Amino acid sequence: MPPPRSSGRGAPRRRQPGRRGGNAPVRGLWLYGRHAVFAALANPRRQVERVVATAEFQQRFAADLPRPVPVETGDRAMLDDLLGPAAVHQGVAARVQPLPLLSVEELAADLPATGPAQVLVLDEVTDPRNVGAILRSAAAFGAAGVVVTRHNAAEETGALAKAASGALDSLPLAEAGNLRRGLELLKAAGFWCLGLDHPAPAVLGAEPPPDRLAWVLGAEGRGLRRLTAETCDSLVAIPIAAEMESLNVSNAAAIALYEWCRCHGLPVAPTGA
Repeated sequence: MPPPRSSGRGAPRRRQPGRRGGNAPVRGLWLYGRHAVFAALANPRRQVERVVATAEFQQRFAADLPRPVPVETGDRAMLDDLLGPAAVHQGVAARVQPLPLLSVEELAADLPATGPAQVLVLDEVTDPRNVGAILRSAAAFGAAGVVVTRHNAAEETGALAKAASGALDSLPLAEAGNLRRGLELLKAAGFWCLGLDHPAPAVLGAEPPPDRLAWVLGAEGRGLRRLTAETCDSLVAIPIAAEMESLNVSNAAAIALYEWCRCHGLPVAPTGA
């Protein structure tokens, strides 16, 4: 079991709302699907400009809107034109501004100072559906936040939000301009940084993961970058059949998150489960 770390934290550095990395131009985007749109409306940090829904959707769900906003009525053909024919919109879409991302300092300052907690760190994961699926798993398994890289990372899109099924707006999301420094900040906040790699000196499940843990995952194909792997406290592999080279990064994240929850009894299973 790794030794405990101090919880010293640096001063938070604020990010300008609506700008990725503080220097990208403000741009709007469409979110679609009931879970993604309702989570955006429930998020006070989300700037919502326009909501469009079919009459059928409004008849079923208008009373459940988390925020009182005017809703334009449109048919499915209108939504297809706005979003593209590949978008599975379920009859609703919202035009929004991107979320202001936290700095790693801000995320670390907001994390619980003591007690069990896990976060995810994504090292240049660029596929928006993978990132969305990772956010969904992180929310499902009670992660305290997710860190992404400022460069070579998936941009916020409707596809990412749809795959996240509401987690994009409910889970703290931070970006690191320098991931090595970001990991050091998490270490200073008392987190053990455990990189998922293949091969690795240890296998997942051989011993319980630390109670304060940052899982570090690399991009598809390349995996963890060398400096990222060197900055991790240790590396671990998920044991899989020899015939398979690796797992999809979103699947690996879900397995790791579940393993931590299994060992620490979190989240609490519902009655009768």
